[in-house]
Amino acid sequence: MFGGMEEMKKQMQDALTAITVEGEAGGGMVKIRANAARQILDVSIDPSLDLNDKEQLEDLMLEAMNRVIAAAAVKEQEESQAMMAKLLPPGMGDLGGLFG
Repeated sequence: MFGGMEEMKKQMQDALTAITVEGEAGGGMVKIRANAARQILDVSIDPSLDLNDKEQLEDLMLEAMNRVIAAAAVKEQEESQAMMAKLLPPGMGDLGGLFG
């Protein structure tokens, strides 16, 4: 039984690592790409952004990070629900909104 749980955890982690999400701010001036396991993969700053405006850059980075974390959390929840649905008997796949 425990071996099955460990395998399921590994499958879940692998699935989350393979899903990418993006958060952006400033109309796309700052973009952050991450996976659903909440690992940052890439940061992109538009070259037209004034890098000397430290406060603006910090605000845009913070906004983009919060958005990518929120997007990753949504994908994690969706993947978790899908995995749980596979374990349930037919007809009980949506869990009655238990996790949503």
